[in-house]
Amino acid sequence: MLALSILGFLAERPMHAYELRQHVSDLIGHNRPVSDGALYPALNRLRQAGHLDRQAEPGSGAPTRQVLRITDSGRAELLRRLADPKPAEITDGGAFFTLLAFLSRLPDPDRQAAVLRRRLDFLTQPAGFFTHAGAPTRIKDTTDPYRKGMLIMARAAQRAERTWLEQRLRELAGTTQGPGPGE
Repeated sequence: MLALSILGFLAERPMHAYELRQHVSDLIGHNRPVSDGALYPALNRLRQAGHLDRQAEPGSGAPTRQVLRITDSGRAELLRRLADPKPAEITDGGAFFTLLAFLSRLPDPDRQAAVLRRRLDFLTQPAGFFTHAGAPTRIKDTTDPYRKGMLIMARAAQRAERTWLEQRLRELAGTTQGPGPGE
């Protein structure tokens, strides 16, 4: 998730590490705080893999600053990660939102749709926070008011997400069909 965020934001434009950390924290920090101890090792791994480079840039009245830029290899890695996300990037809501934040960078609408269909397929599987006799516990069978609240909120969020995914898939299908007869 962190590497995907770094590559995604640097694909938008070069940034200083501090600015990059702010963007990454805004996107994923509400779930997992982004510390320097997490960011800098991730940046170093991406640099060693050839996905990023760092260049000194003179500051106006300030010391020279290091600017991070994505390389061609990094762009290819970003596209690979977007087109073929790991299962956890589909099933984990926070990881999926990180993926979604950059999915428009994937130029092929069919490949975007394939990722969205994977998420929609996941959301249509029976699931819950609690089980009884091997099946997800239903809201009507839950007596604990807080657990019931969790299930009610999760169902509402899942319905909203499914509605959006279905709408976006219809839109993507329209972009790949081309002109109809007589157009």
